[in-house]
Amino acid sequence: MSNFNYEAVDAGGLKIEGKLDVIDQNEAIRRVKEMGLFPVRIVESRERRRRQKFVEAKPAGRRKEIVINIPYFSGRVKPSVLAIFTRQLATLVEAGMPLLRGLRLLREQEEESAALRKILDEIAEQIEGGGSLSEALAAHPRIFNSLYVNMVKAGELSGALEITLRRLADFMEKAQKIKGKVKAAMFYPVSVMVVATGIVILMMTYIIPRFRTLFDGLNMQLPWITSFVLNISTAITAYFPMAAAATAALVVALLLAMRTKRGRAVFDQIKLKAPVFGPIFRKLAISRFARTLGTLVANGVPILQALNIVKETTGNVVVGRVISTVHDSVKEGETIAAPLKASRVFPAMVAGMVDIGEQTGALPDMLMKVADNYDDQVDNAVASMTSLLEPVMIVFLAVVVGGIVMAVFLPIIRIATGGFGGGGGQSGD
Repeated sequence: MSNFNYEAVDAGGLKIEGKLDVIDQNEAIRRVKEMGLFPVRIVESRERRRRQKFVEAKPAGRRKEIVINIPYFSGRVKPSVLAIFTRQLATLVEAGMPLLRGLRLLREQEEESAALRKILDEIAEQIEGGGSLSEALAAHPRIFNSLYVNMVKAGELSGALEITLRRLADFMEKAQKIKGKVKAAMFYPVSVMVVATGIVILMMTYIIPRFRTLFDGLNMQLPWITSFVLNISTAITAYFPMAAAATAALVVALLLAMRTKRGRAVFDQIKLKAPVFGPIFRKLAISRFARTLGTLVANGVPILQALNIVKETTGNVVVGRVISTVHDSVKEGETIAAPLKASRVFPAMVAGMVDIGEQTGALPDMLMKVADNYDDQVDNAVASMTSLLEPVMIVFLAVVVGGIVMAVFLPIIRIATGGFGGGGGQSGD
């Protein structure tokens, strides 16, 4: 007998944790289901958070069993690869191909991700042993999150797995598309700033000090801009190792602080209120909330359970707290719209559309309209920010680099024209 720790949710979406003494992971899943719960994560208690292989056992007098251990650090699968897999599986199921055969086929043709091939083998083995697709997916929480698992479970219960998989693929592709647009828009300005910063540091630590040696030998009075640049160069050269170490320590401290609940909450609050970028992060959070909740509700996931899933997948602690308030409100028989409007995180228009959706029974459609609207707003905001950043960056770099070049060449021009004197620095004929 082995001891397994499990995490599960009940019909109302309440998270429940506990331990079971069972033979293997499959038996643990069966026991959790018998308790009327839906398993989210089941891990053997003596798991030491390392990658493990299948263990195939064939006890005497019994048929061969497959025991699947759930590793804490399983192989990573890119979201884009997972979206393609979901779309292909939806297509195969819609075409009438048996699920197990479809999984085997996708496993054979998967070339990009070795981790996904291994996981598909495990999923196929578990389904072949009598498990459901949602149970097999729940055994890999590092790859298939609660949103994915619960949507598949809802599709299995409603008998419309192919429709659910198609909607799930649409959701993932839309999320990847908007994320890709933001990354592509930010790549150019970030890369230019990184290269420019490197060039400026190189000039200030390597090139400018050599000109200082030249100017010191001439014993001439330097223009104020040259003296200013030389002083900055001296400071950077003298304190660069210390500054680099301090910067690295600060970055590490911030990363560690972000791992704490309070630190993460402060960081997410700053993200939502930051100038220029804050409105974009807010629109992204609203879009993700609306699309995730709308997709879950449209696929028959109970509203309380759907809100719990959205809270876990929102990616922002501040928004997650608002959703927690919404969950408590709905649990007490109140509406979704009221706590959204009171939060000051969601605009009144979003609360109003959700209110209309609740009153008319068209909540999923309204949420999808909100998501589409905010996706368009994110596109426009990113495009506007990029068009603004480019000229600002050009002017900034021109001033910095041009100032350094001017500081270096002004004394050289004076030397060439004979316009300097020893010590006095007066122009001469």
